[in-house]
Amino acid sequence: MKISITKCYKLKGAYDTLTYLCDMRKIGILGGGQLGRMLLQAAANYPVETYVLENDAECPAAHLCHHFTKGDITRYDDVYNFGKNLDALTIEIENVNIDALEQLEKEGKRIFPKPQVLRIICNKVRQKQYYADYNIPTSEFVVTQNLEELRQHVHLLPAVHKLGQGGYDGRGVQIIENESDIEKGFDAESVLEKKVAIEKEIALMVAVANDGKITMYPPVEMVFDDVLNLLSYQLCPAELSQEVYFKAEATALTTVKNFQSAGLFAVEMFVTPSGDVLVNETAPRVHNSGHHTIEAHYSSQFDMLWRIMLDYPLGCTDAIMPSLMQNILGAEGHSGEAHYEGLEEMLKLENAFFHIYGKKNTKPGRKMGHVTIISKEKADLLHKANKIKHNLSVVAKTPHE
Repeated sequence: MKISITKCYKLKGAYDTLTYLCDMRKIGILGGGQLGRMLLQAAANYPVETYVLENDAECPAAHLCHHFTKGDITRYDDVYNFGKNLDALTIEIENVNIDALEQLEKEGKRIFPKPQVLRIICNKVRQKQYYADYNIPTSEFVVTQNLEELRQHVHLLPAVHKLGQGGYDGRGVQIIENESDIEKGFDAESVLEKKVAIEKEIALMVAVANDGKITMYPPVEMVFDDVLNLLSYQLCPAELSQEVYFKAEATALTTVKNFQSAGLFAVEMFVTPSGDVLVNETAPRVHNSGHHTIEAHYSSQFDMLWRIMLDYPLGCTDAIMPSLMQNILGAEGHSGEAHYEGLEEMLKLENAFFHIYGKKNTKPGRKMGHVTIISKEKADLLHKANKIKHNLSVVAKTPHE
């Protein structure tokens, strides 16, 4: 269906005619978790018919799309058959069948990002080698194929051992402090990265349009849970010197430009005490470090990705107000049907915006939602975040409830 809308504006005594073609596009999302859910919420503003492929029929995104297909995003046939009648596809997780996406691309389907980028990023070894190939600053590393090879690189310890394929959200990552920790490593192809002194961890979201135009969101400072090894909360904007800020922007730009692909990218970086900026990892999609943009920025990361896929102008990445985004995680020791203790009271906080992902079951460390707080005062952001941390828990319902 094509709807042509013509608007006339009077400029200096004459009329300029602008014609907007609003083609209804069929766009699929591989994966139906919370990222897919928030993408679909933003899709409501645009002429798009949405499709989701996911194994779990009760996933967070299932009830928000126009068309849901139950299937495995890692199986060739499921991905190919899902995408063959669509205009474009995107992902919410890197662990997808890339062979199918490459075939769909050959047949004229638009993939965001391009399959060639997913080939690089989905494997920690190839991703790290990409940084080396393009002289992108990153920590010293070696590739190990098994535990025996890991034992040959004790000179790099203390280090972080990352499984080459399949790890995410803290899974597939082990800290190797000394030789006695080597058995904790992975007996498969992995990257051993020398630990570096870190003053802070930051992330920078980069949007790339189909015509090559690029815009960036302000960098955020990320604070991680040391036990779960995933994001606890983040602050935007990150407090950086002008020199470090420029280094971070230049590094993120170099990282993304060499992918030669339209899409949205999250570049996670370390800032060292000496002011160096090192790339840690890159995610080729909407990302946890960009959730705050829903309320705190003019164009959210989810809105931005739809703009890219629909060939619309890139949105405005400016912040409306400083923000803090905090993950809502499943409580330690609780597995089962989710119950949100303290949520009603926390909802009374001013300028705190809660996103509950609709996951029926909780387990320790599982991302069950997030909250974005906006305020002109950093102290107010931290105070409210601390209040939420200590008064909101995601626990399992007891048999008596």
